[in-house]
Amino acid sequence: MMRTKSHKPSKQRKYLYNAPLHHRGKIMSAHLSDALREKYGIRSLPIRKGDKVRILRGDYRGSEGEVLEVYREKYRISVKGVIRKKADGTEIPVLIHPSKVEIVKLNLGDDRRREILERRGVPEEELEEEEEVVEEVEEEEEEEEE
Repeated sequence: MMRTKSHKPSKQRKYLYNAPLHHRGKIMSAHLSDALREKYGIRSLPIRKGDKVRILRGDYRGSEGEVLEVYREKYRISVKGVIRKKADGTEIPVLIHPSKVEIVKLNLGDDRRREILERRGVPEEELEEEEEVVEEVEEEEEEEEE
């Protein structure tokens, strides 16, 4: 990933504003919760749609929800349940910067996310355990709906 070598804040900002989208995805990383950090031995990961996050700063501090969308152009994410009402009554999602959230639960449904974790040294057994837990939860939710 090409980063600017300058120490000048103006050039750092310039790079941030003009960064290509494939670099922005990497820049939009969030810390893992203490439990996940201990389990995987990783401090942070790029945020993805489907991850469950906890908001740490701002008016919505403490609320948890699933990441609905990642806006790389704006460096923001939208979280399920974090909405604002406009004057005419319509509800719009509140966009939050990824540095102000922590990942509580990873979305391991994507093979690329698994590759990243394996490359960083997470054993495959831990990834399989997580997948089994996710499948059990999904089965329970389906039974409750019926």
